[in-house]
Amino acid sequence: MNGYPSVSPSVRMPEEFRFLCMLHNVGATDPERSLSVQEIARWTDKEVPMIRDYLQKLQELGYVQPIISNETEKYHVSIMGIRKVLTLYS
Repeated sequence: MNGYPSVSPSVRMPEEFRFLCMLHNVGATDPERSLSVQEIARWTDKEVPMIRDYLQKLQELGYVQPIISNETEKYHVSIMGIRKVLTLYS
């Protein structure tokens, strides 16, 4: 298991969108439930540099928002990101 949600085998999507789905599915959907890069690494079993790349791309697209909590940068799926995830499953 790679930490990502299962999606129909006929659906081919970029890894960063599979990553976005994972953030959504683990509940990182508002500032209070944001996750640090280290927490995301534990959920996904991915290396930190790769996670940072995904987060950067998704942040540029407006699908992920960063916050600072207790001097730690954390991330959560934005409203636009939630909508994107829902369209991926429909």
